[in-house]
Amino acid sequence: MSLVAAHGLTVQVGSVTALSGVDFSISTGEIVTIVGPNGSGKSSLLRALIGAVPAARGSVTRAPGLRIGYVPQKLDIGATLPLTVRRFLSLPRRRKTPEIDAALAEAEVAGLADRQMSALSGGQFQRVLLARAVMDRPDLLILDEATQGLDQPGSAAFYRKIADLRDRLNCAVLMVSHELHVVMSASDRVICLNGHICCEGAPDIVASAPEYRALFGTGTGGALALYRHEHSHSHDHDHGHRHGHGQDRMHDAPEEVR
Repeated sequence: MSLVAAHGLTVQVGSVTALSGVDFSISTGEIVTIVGPNGSGKSSLLRALIGAVPAARGSVTRAPGLRIGYVPQKLDIGATLPLTVRRFLSLPRRRKTPEIDAALAEAEVAGLADRQMSALSGGQFQRVLLARAVMDRPDLLILDEATQGLDQPGSAAFYRKIADLRDRLNCAVLMVSHELHVVMSASDRVICLNGHICCEGAPDIVASAPEYRALFGTGTGGALALYRHEHSHSHDHDHGHRHGHGQDRMHDAPEEVR
């Protein structure tokens, strides 16, 4: 059963149509990544799926009692604000020490509870945000460019942790990312967005799609090589039907990049 599904979704931001006619769904166990140029509607889609913005047309349905964990692109906390990791994880409601320690261990930053948020490295900060997102054991974990500012090894390690959490929590993961080289190695399904869905499918299918290359060029061979290297055990499999998610879809490419 789909955790979240959009049907003919159109989203308006002021007088601008951010998304038009989007059909989308995600099920338990999937890791789905949304890619697209700036202004393509990626964040608008996330916000519509969680109910933060209304649909101008179409609809969004969510599974009853759906629990969502969210890791933002960035969170600014003033350097002079005295806020420990423990206190941060207890906002807006108090959390017990075992609960905090378990979440930090889950995110692989155990022992940081009494550290000041302002003293954390970029990687530690994102791991703390991840710990907060998984505290209530979400059915759907959403990450909006959550590795922005991390170097490539840090990003790769973060995405490996996401895959591990998917398995441990039996949740779905929906990511927005510009890091094509990492996305291709971390995703079960990739959606290429530019105001509408241009193409969708398993990573190797999307990477070779004309619609994808029209937006990102042909410099993604390294991404595909990384994907194949890390998933070499599945070279002989049909990537277009991984995990039984059905056939890949190719849509008409947009006339211009918005």
